[in-house]
Amino acid sequence: MRILVLGVGNVLLTDEAIGVRVVEALEQNYVLPDYVEVLDGGTAGMELLEAMANRDHLIIADAIVSKKRTPGTIMILRDEEVPTLFTNKISPHQLGLADVLSALRFTGEFPGKLTLVGVIPESLEPHIGMTATVEAMVEPALQEVIAALRSSGVDVLPKEK
Repeated sequence: MRILVLGVGNVLLTDEAIGVRVVEALEQNYVLPDYVEVLDGGTAGMELLEAMANRDHLIIADAIVSKKRTPGTIMILRDEEVPTLFTNKISPHQLGLADVLSALRFTGEFPGKLTLVGVIPESLEPHIGMTATVEAMVEPALQEVIAALRSSGVDVLPKEK
């Protein structure tokens, strides 16, 4: 079993940091088996190709843009819903992710299972620190990532404090 939890986003653009903050919270607060890798992908694109290739489950945490949804809303997309949504410019760095997913499909290295845990941003203005609306969604988004891990049979345990 090979699972990757990938947080993507730009911490310099307010709520675009949500994916990075979710994976940081996962690493700080939970113990995961060795076959689960947690990666802060920042704004990388094709550089993530090798890390994302041939995964049994790829879980991505990210900010996703939607004019039809309220800021702070969590969206969970699975498998074919994810590449389809990338055709509608949903993330400031989405071209990189869309390119990587396309390349993985082309090379036959597409993940067996794909989950996107997205949060609708309130602001993408240059600023370090998220809005209160999206900051409040770090824990609920983290719980969705944990649910995705558990759906693949991963035992996710809280760290002892």
